[in-house]
Amino acid sequence: MAWRIHNQVARGVIDSRHPGRVVGSLWLAGREEPIRLDLEGDPLRDLAGCLLTFENPHPEAGELDTFAALQSGKVGDMTASRKARVPDVTVEEMARLCREGQPFPWHLANILYLEWFSESNGRVVIEAADWRVTVSLPEWRMTPDQEREQADRNRAAMGGFLEAATGPVDDADDCDPEADKPMDEFQWEKFMKESDARSERYRQVLEKYEGHPDQEKLVAREMGWNWLDDALDAKERGGVFPPDDEADPFADAPPLEPDPATEGVDWVRDPHGHPQHPLTLRATDTAMAMYHKCDARGLLGEAGDADLHAMIFEAQTAGVKLAGALNSLCYRGEHSDPGFIVAYLKRALTYLHAALAAVSRVEPKNLLPVEDLAAYRTELHAIRVDILALMKRSRGRLNY
Repeated sequence: MAWRIHNQVARGVIDSRHPGRVVGSLWLAGREEPIRLDLEGDPLRDLAGCLLTFENPHPEAGELDTFAALQSGKVGDMTASRKARVPDVTVEEMARLCREGQPFPWHLANILYLEWFSESNGRVVIEAADWRVTVSLPEWRMTPDQEREQADRNRAAMGGFLEAATGPVDDADDCDPEADKPMDEFQWEKFMKESDARSERYRQVLEKYEGHPDQEKLVAREMGWNWLDDALDAKERGGVFPPDDEADPFADAPPLEPDPATEGVDWVRDPHGHPQHPLTLRATDTAMAMYHKCDARGLLGEAGDADLHAMIFEAQTAGVKLAGALNSLCYRGEHSDPGFIVAYLKRALTYLHAALAAVSRVEPKNLLPVEDLAAYRTELHAIRVDILALMKRSRGRLNY
């Protein structure tokens, strides 16, 4: 996640007149001393070599106590000419129209976008459309090649930020789920972690170009999805990508049916008739029982207790992770990948433990009857025991 501090910024100065270095100061509402910037890199071409000053006409004080007074690190994308859709109505009116499924009026405008990767706080973003902005004449000019090089450095900085948060991402052969040799639980954990990093990078890049007219192409290029970039180019030229005559290899595939020999062991049908692993259904039912009990007592909504919300959310997520780990057993039985199952069950355990911790935090608040919370705790512990038993069974198939 990024620190989005634009609401708290009262004014600022960004100086990029020395190539390869950006310095500056930010004054935040409610904070006497300015934030100092000392960053490696350059802005994009419209700001490179310039002195940028800006002022927020409506700053708001916020909780930024842990935001470091010295922001050292690497420059991300810094520009005053990014295009974005700017609403022509208030935030409240826009929210109302969105709730009603109605479009809101907007116009395309340049916005100030300042991004950097801080050694203290990670990714930081300032994004604003209605500030008073002044840009001096450049003392040096960035060439198109230099701008491309800076964009490459920005992507590397984004990758370094994600790597610090989630661990290194690589494409080593032993992390290829298509490899002939089955992966063990640790290789699957590594693969899942790398998948999380790629997903987080996609989310960050999508957020970065939100509202840009060429968002799809920019995201595809930054993610390295050349095939999508080619498809979008073909679409712009009036072509089709891939060709229409390319057959769908799954068009005539029969629908999946669960193995009748494992019914009651590896799968049962939920109230809607869908096959589910029994433990998935048990966890889902427990989470739904929590939700309906709290909803009936009027404890949910935006003003609801945070620990109560966490208890339900963590229990629901544990059920989702169990579905990811176990529902393939409905169709594949013992042919399912045991390393994958163990790695995914570990993830389910993480959320289950968080749900149990939330139950303990809710208990002294007297929001729910003691017997209900005791029943939730007992059921969550029982699910945990069954998860550990399944992990042991799967590890046995891996000859641990």
